[in-house]
Amino acid sequence: MKEPGIVTTISKKVCLLGDFAVGKTSLVRQFVYNRFEEQYLSTIGVHVSRKTLSVPHPDGVVDLAILLWDIAGNNGFEKVRASYIRGAAGALLVCDLTRPETLGNLMTYVGLVRSVSPQARLILAANKCDLIDDQQLTTDQIEAMAHSLDAPFFLTSAKTGNEVETIFRTLGSMLVE
Repeated sequence: MKEPGIVTTISKKVCLLGDFAVGKTSLVRQFVYNRFEEQYLSTIGVHVSRKTLSVPHPDGVVDLAILLWDIAGNNGFEKVRASYIRGAAGALLVCDLTRPETLGNLMTYVGLVRSVSPQARLILAANKCDLIDDQQLTTDQIEAMAHSLDAPFFLTSAKTGNEVETIFRTLGSMLVE
């Protein structure tokens, strides 16, 4: 047991998983750098970013260094992707509210996470909630998927920043429980 008020720093690996163009990189960029870029550049392989959060803990406050592994969502990387996921404490599963197939496809990523890092905590981001007229997924559909995964979910917008900080803070709290 440490003395009250003493801050401990820990690092946790978090993988962002989902199909191409769902907004994984944009969510990371918004969270880490507080910016959004309109042009789409596909992630090749993996890009790792880091941000430290102060997270409440029963023993006080923990400084959590989150290592964000933004993993390419294109097909053909399954074996490489598994090696990227190994050792992850958490996974942020990202779907695109304007593309219904991206929600169902998350089960492929969940299977991969559970096969290589079964202890990883899951959280679901239904991204692009700012595109109200283009949404094709309902909150009920997102909620049903999240419930089946025993994971919290958030409707996010990397563009406006809606719920971006919240989703990473929630996952951070889950990782230090």
